Amino acid sequence: MIIVLTFLLGLILLYFGGELLVKGSVAFSLRIRISTLVVGMTVVSFATSAPELFVSLQAVFAGSNDIAFGNVVGSNIANIALVLGITASIFRVTISNQTVNINYPFLLFVSLFFGLVLYFFDGIPRLLGLLFIVFLMFFIIYLIKKSREQNLKHSIEDSLLQEINKSSVFRELSFLFLGVLLLKYGADFLVDSSISIAKIFDISERVIAVTVVAIGTSIPELATSIIAAIKKEDNLAVGNLIGSNIFNILAVLGIVASINEIRILDSAILTFDYVWMIGITFLLGAFIYLFSKSKISRFEGLTLVILYCIYLYSSI
Repeated sequence: MIIVLTFLLGLILLYFGGELLVKGSVAFSLRIRISTLVVGMTVVSFATSAPELFVSLQAVFAGSNDIAFGNVVGSNIANIALVLGITASIFRVTISNQTVNINYPFLLFVSLFFGLVLYFFDGIPRLLGLLFIVFLMFFIIYLIKKSREQNLKHSIEDSLLQEINKSSVFRELSFLFLGVLLLKYGADFLVDSSISIAKIFDISERVIAVTVVAIGTSIPELATSIIAAIKKEDNLAVGNLIGSNIFNILAVLGIVASINEIRILDSAILTFDYVWMIGITFLLGAFIYLFSKSKISRFEGLTLVILYCIYLYSSI
């Protein structure tokens, strides 16, 4: 019973930590007039990927590499199939030109490169972890530069800026600090209880990671995307998810691997979970480029959710 309560406490702390981190980081970014698309692809993506980062770091330090990999791969599947699927099922989501021309192609490249690294190195060596981070830095710099060239910063609504200006920098930084603190302890509770649950029920750490832990760490993305869709901020809703998947691979695994090399212990991570991840990513591309073209329809959203249910059932 205590283990279950600890697990739930970990999820709650991750949720509120992610919420505070998103609020603080978005407010601070809009204060310096960065466009909502760039905010979604960078600041919000990193903020909503923070639970994955803390969970993966804690898992590696605890010697549970499968939780580190399973958490990221499972979260990437959940972000597209579950989060985007639910969001699109409720609201027909429009895909921006930048997502079509730059963001999705980069996500596909990163996902394929990640698979090649896992296949040839059976994990992520420290040097390649550093390379992941370099890729991410170049991508962020490119996005910000392109945003300035196109003057996208002027697309931010004046009413939103006025609301942000009412806030204080101290309040925004306090949100960031408290968010990181809650994420740290939430990750500790979640990983420790997940390992204990896996041992009690004789379930592999990989299965726990790609299902329950992955869904738990995707809660900030779900909340952000639905709120953004309600406010008609399609750029933020979709940019947050695609950016989060990029950050999960390049930032989360890159940072973790650069500190401590990560090795695959359960081969199913590559032969099953990664196959699902890249398959869902390709399907998203088909929806964007072939079918409804630059939109995710309600039918396509429901299709993604059904596929996620099939993935969960197959994993368990």
